[in-house]
Amino acid sequence: MNRSTGWRLAAASLAAVVLSSAGTACSSSTGTAGADGGGASAGGTYTVWDPYPQFDAGSAWAKLLDTCGTQAGVQIKRTAFDTSDLTNKELLAAQQGNSPDVLIVDNPVVSTLAQAGVLTSTKENKVDTSAVSPNLLAAGQSGGETFGVPIGANTLALYYNKAVLKAAGVDVASVKDWASLTAALTKVKAAGKKGITFSGIGTEEGSFQFLPWFWGSGAQLTHLDSAQAASALSLWTDWVKQGLAPNSVINNTQTTSWQEFATGEFAFAENGTWQLANAKKAGFEYGVIPVPGMNGGTAPAPTGGEFVTVPVQKKTDRYSVSDKLVSCLTSADNSYATDTTLSYIAATPAVQDKQAAGDPDLKAWVDAVKAAKGRTSDDLGTKYPKISEQLWTSVQAALTGSKSPQAALSAAQSAAAH
Repeated sequence: MNRSTGWRLAAASLAAVVLSSAGTACSSSTGTAGADGGGASAGGTYTVWDPYPQFDAGSAWAKLLDTCGTQAGVQIKRTAFDTSDLTNKELLAAQQGNSPDVLIVDNPVVSTLAQAGVLTSTKENKVDTSAVSPNLLAAGQSGGETFGVPIGANTLALYYNKAVLKAAGVDVASVKDWASLTAALTKVKAAGKKGITFSGIGTEEGSFQFLPWFWGSGAQLTHLDSAQAASALSLWTDWVKQGLAPNSVINNTQTTSWQEFATGEFAFAENGTWQLANAKKAGFEYGVIPVPGMNGGTAPAPTGGEFVTVPVQKKTDRYSVSDKLVSCLTSADNSYATDTTLSYIAATPAVQDKQAAGDPDLKAWVDAVKAAKGRTSDDLGTKYPKISEQLWTSVQAALTGSKSPQAALSAAQSAAAH
């Protein structure tokens, strides 16, 4: 499963989201939805909702939940939902006073749930976040408070085909900024191969993939029409015009973009940590480098991955056990095992270093995650979905040629401000 999913965000109107969720089906692993009102602060049953229906009751993940429950002296009742259903289910449950004790939810949704009054802050539930990398923790912050702990993160980087670059006479070490990357793509095209593929589709996936270039230019999501933003969109547009990227990027999802790279004809592909397993069976030698910033360095890429949160409960004495469950699930040893299963990079520097030492292939991903940022960071919170929609709309307009990059972004800024 593509665990990069950060693009299924709640609708702008929380009321509409709650109402629309009433008929949504879920994929349940064990147990049923809702907290056990008969449980006390010690003993009893505690409910956990997660977005991992691919893991059944016999999986390492489900066993970890049971182990954490045993250590806390309680029984775990787990329900697994598809990511697209989970936010709506929780909003409805909160309205009914029936939230789970622990909720594991996609990071861009945390601020939406927090602003809806659904989640407790770490100050309230006493969950310790001191070991978490600040750039990853920021995705779960809103209004100066923190609402959970990241279980891990994934992000974007550039996969490259070693044989294609070698045939074109390109040393990947020379790719340090946008100019050197474009020069490499030009050499690849001249050698009869294809340059770079990515996802520019008119959905959150398109925004997700554009953000490293947007942020790598120095642009800010509060100013979509800045000169820096226009330089980023011009980069993508020029690549397509010059044949360095295929026209298919206009409609590519991250999956179809990967399928193009897997043909072995492309030099580069922008994609995520979740493609590592596919890369290893692609049939050709590959490498990974972080997305370069416009003038060098590593561009901030957006983070995917979930936060472990504690929803509001009528019986506040339950929080002490919920704290123990969250701490267990995100402990160094457990997060190392879980993040390996999910193809995530850990949320703490200590475990990140352990991952890089255990698997050299993860070094580039650790570097990318260290430079990454949450889409709702900078205290954007629930403003992000509207901004993102205008961003992907501008990308579509520029790539299809209906507007210049600057005109497309100016229209986006105007729409996002109203």
